[in-house]
Amino acid sequence: MMKILISDNLSEEAVEILKEEKNINPEVKTNLSQEELLACIKDYQALIVRSRTKVTKELIIAGKNLKVIGRAGVGVDNIDVEAATKQGIIVMNTPDANTISTAELTMAMILALSRNIYQATASLKDNRWSKDKLTGVELYDKVLGIMGLGRIGCQVAKRALSFGMHPVAYDPFISTEQARKLKVKLLGLKEVLQQADYISIHAPLSDETYHMLGEKEFKLMKDGVRVINCARGGIIDEVTLYKAITQGKVAGCALDVFEKEPPDKNPLLGLEQVIVTPHIGAVTREAKANVAIQIAGQVLEVLKGGIVRNAVNFPRIEPEILEEIKPYINLAERLGKFQSQLLTDCLQTVKITYIGQMNNYQLKPITVALLKGLLEPIFPERVNYINASILAKERGIKIIETKSSQVEDFANLIMVETETPVCKRSVAGTLFGKEDPRIILIDNYHVDAVPEGYLLVCSNYDRPGAIAHISTVLSRNGINIAGMTVGRKEIGGKAITVLNIDSSISTEVLEEVKDHPVIIEARLVKL
Repeated sequence: MMKILISDNLSEEAVEILKEEKNINPEVKTNLSQEELLACIKDYQALIVRSRTKVTKELIIAGKNLKVIGRAGVGVDNIDVEAATKQGIIVMNTPDANTISTAELTMAMILALSRNIYQATASLKDNRWSKDKLTGVELYDKVLGIMGLGRIGCQVAKRALSFGMHPVAYDPFISTEQARKLKVKLLGLKEVLQQADYISIHAPLSDETYHMLGEKEFKLMKDGVRVINCARGGIIDEVTLYKAITQGKVAGCALDVFEKEPPDKNPLLGLEQVIVTPHIGAVTREAKANVAIQIAGQVLEVLKGGIVRNAVNFPRIEPEILEEIKPYINLAERLGKFQSQLLTDCLQTVKITYIGQMNNYQLKPITVALLKGLLEPIFPERVNYINASILAKERGIKIIETKSSQVEDFANLIMVETETPVCKRSVAGTLFGKEDPRIILIDNYHVDAVPEGYLLVCSNYDRPGAIAHISTVLSRNGINIAGMTVGRKEIGGKAITVLNIDSSISTEVLEEVKDHPVIIEARLVKL
């Protein structure tokens, strides 16, 4: 008999699903103290939590029989995933159970903005009959700009179509074919901002999307645009948004999320044109029930030896096999993450070539690790070793895996070739010794770069002054260079310069680096 501890409130339907299973004994014990949890956790094979229970390193170590920890929800901040991984415990969540709820809230926000629902309610409750001041706009024939065409963005697009809207989207990581199937026109960021009557955010918060809508972006928008954010706070620069509303650029705004939550003394709350809700995108009876039912099913699958779904850490591999391939898993993930940050357009094809003796190893976990690294900058909150392949497929990305026994300069080599509508790029890496990863080829230029920390990758002409210019800009801005490698094919031709630097650099510093006739391109890569 396997026992499951449910330490936070879970829907009755989910508990019943567990009770109906033979050889499974679910026990609901909510409001346990940390000491009580530590005392009893050794008796359970699975733990299901929401956000209240803190699954600490100590609790994980005490859970000597734990096989799986299930989080009924998306975030796993309350779980020490690293500790669980070291103990061979699967940690899983339910990232997609709130898709419909969030999409529906987005449409509710769009409708409320269009018909002044908030203002009408407030005036009538204040005994004012102000019909003339509440003239709204129709959704029909309006352009909806969707920033991020993932699962929620897709559902919003479908609903917008039913209102006769014209959805256009910016998402550099979805194929044109996938967007076409959804009847969504894929455009560049500038074009979406210029054309949209409504702009709805459905992107994850990351270094790349932080303040994605700032002063420059708001200037590109139509006068009278309406902005909706039910994704993550921080994607919109709230100071700039406030100015845009008060200056009449933005006719209305609906926010379910804020850069700081709760939004203490946020000036946006005082504007009549702003509709706000306290991060309730996933707060529906159905969503709460769905996450509970989904996590119950996922945990049961693991305990019965079935498919592992939505794991946020690496699946269990035999210890001796893992020990052999672990350095290659690490190398592959870094290569994927490196290559992803060099792309500027939607990814269509990924070709992975394994060369040399490593073909004797189990390659599937290495391929999954590479895809995880490739997609992680795109899906920082969702991608994991289990769903990386599925996410790639959903995005219409073609994966080609090949093997070659041909050994040239290195006994083992991983080559990653990517193709977008506008360019092809490649990167290759190997191991020096048994565990020291190196990038040795970038677009067929020979380099010797350590894939860790911050890297400044420059495409430049091999002319006097190129390296001096880059070094001077970094020095002037207090950025220390830890290492540098240059690859070229001919004197005076194009070259690749890679610098390992000790800290990140701002967009302004990156623009300084680019501001020289010999610099073709400069990108910051974070590993």
